[in-house]
Amino acid sequence: MKSIYSYLVSFVVAISFTACIPPGGAPGGSNGAGQNGASGGFGGFQFIFLGLMIVVFWLFFIRPQAKKAKNQKNFISNLQKGDKIVTIAGIHGTINKINEDSTLNLEVSPGSYLKIEKSAISMDWTAALNKAAAGTDKK
Repeated sequence: MKSIYSYLVSFVVAISFTACIPPGGAPGGSNGAGQNGASGGFGGFQFIFLGLMIVVFWLFFIRPQAKKAKNQKNFISNLQKGDKIVTIAGIHGTINKINEDSTLNLEVSPGSYLKIEKSAISMDWTAALNKAAAGTDKK
């Protein structure tokens, strides 16, 4: 799926760059057609392609990243004592205490605690861990 987006972005970039070339050929063209003022008409297309390029970048790069950051922020704010989590370093544990300074105490084994930053929690791996745990509980 990601390759479709990259092909689409490459296509839009290629079209926008070809629209920047005057009809007479290269910008310093040897035929001189673009130097006598007769090369007009493509200025509007350049702005349209530039606008399309900005929209494509926003749709496929900026918007999904902002959406993921918003989901991560909501996930971290909804953490509670007793939740099982996985850090971005791969450490598994259970939340023992949530501190005021954006850290939490993580119990990795009975009686063994680590103080970690909330931003070090992996939302994807934690969701996979809890999904796998829910799947084994239902059996």
